[in-house]
Amino acid sequence: MQQAAPLIDPFARPITYLRVSVTDRCDFRCVYCMAEHMQFLPKAELLTLEELDRLCSAFVDLGVRKLRITGGEPLVRRNIMGFFRAMSRHLGDGLSELTLTTNGSQLARFAGELVDCGVQRVNVSLDTLDPDKFAAITRWGRLPQVLEGIRAAQSAGLRVKINAVALKGVNDSELFDLVRWCADEDHDLTFIEVMPMGDLGNEDRLDQYWPLSDLRARLSERYTLIDLAERTGGPARYVRLQETGQKIGFITPLTHNFCESCNRVRLTCTGELFMCLGQEDRADLRAPLRASNDDAVLKDAIRAAIAHKPKGHDFDYSRQTVAGQMSRHMSHTGG
Repeated sequence: MQQAAPLIDPFARPITYLRVSVTDRCDFRCVYCMAEHMQFLPKAELLTLEELDRLCSAFVDLGVRKLRITGGEPLVRRNIMGFFRAMSRHLGDGLSELTLTTNGSQLARFAGELVDCGVQRVNVSLDTLDPDKFAAITRWGRLPQVLEGIRAAQSAGLRVKINAVALKGVNDSELFDLVRWCADEDHDLTFIEVMPMGDLGNEDRLDQYWPLSDLRARLSERYTLIDLAERTGGPARYVRLQETGQKIGFITPLTHNFCESCNRVRLTCTGELFMCLGQEDRADLRAPLRASNDDAVLKDAIRAAIAHKPKGHDFDYSRQTVAGQMSRHMSHTGG
């Protein structure tokens, strides 16, 4: 079959990276991601795994090369390994990488199956190594369960990258502990600036905002930072610590946004396509998906959505107010 023309947005950026939320549910309630008492979507509104397969396959045919499965927590969705097995058929035939972002709670159960499905690396969200702080940040989470999952993933052959949201007054005192632990355990580490997503009434994001420029300056007091040109398909910029050899990433949507090179879009578990994490622009792909069995109709809808991808977001804390705030929770869009 002839390959379809690739997806190009209005600013000549090829769209090669799709992040897919397979559920809005999670077994944690992280303070920067969702409210403690979330109103989750009725299960009838969610796309079936077969519908997600059809949508993702259409994107692969349109040039998507990296597929990241997110949530909520993707591994709590029933029969999710069936979806990973289905997606693995595209590896080497259009798709170059199948991966996921997880809180690690279910990795001990699924690490081996993930490897069997062609997953080679996973991102694990872990903001602290302090059990009490972990319980406070995640509300429902247990640190030993996550550490067990990380060990299981590594034993199964998965490369683990730790994602840590930088939170002033919360984990800033652990900067060097996190770096040292990741070096000892051979995990890459990426820091992420906290973003103004969801109901800010629960947490004061402005007080928690820790610019990664400050974090990087603190790192440079102890380590020699070597800038790397490397990109992994996402928004992170990387350095290598000369003293340990480890790679550290920085995702900086506020202090240094990465919109000029954005190659990704986000698909929710209800079939909404968000063309930008920091804008409310969206397209409904569930309607054309269910209206016709003709994939050409679905691909036309995808192309029409990409034609409206904005140049960038408006996140900004610089004026001591939270500008560009998004009303939806991060768990709705997908991590």
